[in-house]
Parts: sequence; structure tokens; C-alpha cells
Amino acid sequence: MKIEEIESILEPLRVQLRSHELYGELTSVADIQIFMENHVFAVWDFMSLLKALQINLTCTSLPWKPVSNTNTARFINEIVLEEETDRNELGVLKSHYEMYLDAMLEVGADTSKMTGFLAGITELNSVLKTIENSDLNPAVKSFLRFTFETIQTQEPHKIAAAFTFGREDLIPDMFLKIVGSAGKDAYPKLEYYLRRHIELDGDEHGPLSLKMIQELCGDDAVKWHDVLECSEKALQQRINLWDHIAKAIQQNKEITV
Repeated sequence: MKIEEIESILEPLRVQLRSHELYGELTSVADIQIFMENHVFAVWDFMSLLKALQINLTCTSLPWKPVSNTNTARFINEIVLEEETDRNELGVLKSHYEMYLDAMLEVGADTSKMTGFLAGITELNSVLKTIENSDLNPAVKSFLRFTFETIQTQEPHKIAAAFTFGREDLIPDMFLKIVGSAGKDAYPKLEYYLRRHIELDGDEHGPLSLKMIQELCGDDAVKWHDVLECSEKALQQRINLWDHIAKAIQQNKEITV
């Protein structure tokens, strides 16, 4: 099994995600607020997947020793540099997670549930318990649970699969249309974040992620099967999260009519 075969098998799920009803529901800033209040958890756990890959694929312990694959190490370190210490629209160094929170505040979305949840986490071993004991909605809980169960396998090829195939494709484009309709420079922080997201994921991170999986799996049929299984689960988790957000937006529109 190779990466092309994986992509072919995953295509029906990716089509389902790309044609999801959620995209049609995103028509106003109020819709964006609801979306971001749920999606921010995926932005945060993406960083956790990334750091898990950095721990497994680069040397982060002492004494330093060279890693077995410098290509994947370089790729991960480059993404960490951009995701953890990028420059915002003012040239200030911030993580993409922090830039997302700033954009949420700019559009009037509530960040307290995310920041409160994160404040309650002290170590990796307590994350799953914190998720279960939280008041987060079931879709977000399930999404986070899958991510951290994958991380706790400590198997780089599985973590890389969730990292590579569990992400969204169309949201930045949809957001930019709504942001544009609100008037020029109405939401500079959100617009900058979205354009940066498109630039990095489309031009650099996407293709390199696929190459990383190829190098991690090689000719190991078991690993390729694991990648497929993990990717399918990641995409289904994303679809389930989109289902929840679409329903929340629909319910809000019914209330505000």
C-alpha cells in the first residue's frame, strides 16, 4: 500500500467533508463565532499532535544524538517554528493558537471555555480524564479523546496520519468570503490568520506531510494499514464535529429569527 492508495480509499470521506452542510450554514459573523468557539479545540489539539511528532521524530532530550531521519526532523522543526512562533499581522511573535484566540476576540467569540479547559490540564497523563470531566459537548470531547489516545500510542506513523489527514480543507475560503462581505479591514486578525493558514497548508505543509508518512511507513504493510485506519477515524471525527457545529448554528438561527 502506498500514499496514493491511501488517498484513493479516503476520498469518499474527504468528499463527504468537503461537501458538508456546515459550509452552507456559514453566512454571517454570528455563524463564525459559533464555529470558532468549537473549532478552537481542534486548533489546540493540532499543536499537541505536532509536538508529539517533534518529540518522536527529533531529538528533544539530553544528551543530544542525531536522529535516524533528518528529512522528517527538518520538516517537523520547520512546522513547529511556524506554528509555535509565527508573526501575526503586526509582526509580533505568537503561536497560531494564540493568533486564533485573538481573532476570536476580534469577532466577538467566547474564548473562556477553551482557556478554562486548558488551564485545568497539567500533564499528558491527566488529559483524557480532564476531557471526560469537562462540560464540553460530546462532539468536541470525542474529537479530543481520539487525538490524545492517538498521541499516547507513541507511534509516529499513527500520529502523523491524524496530523496529515484529520484537517479541514475549505474553512479558510469560506471565512474569507464572510470576512470580505463585512467590509475592508473589518477583521484584520482573522483575515491574516486565514491567509497564513492557506499559504502554509497548501503550499508547504500539505505535500511535506504526505512525504513524512511515506518515509515513516516505508515498505511496512502493517504501518500502512495503521495509517489508513487512523486516517479514517480522524476524518470521521472531523465530520462528526462539523455535524455538531452545523446543528448549533442552525439552532441559533432559529432562536434569532
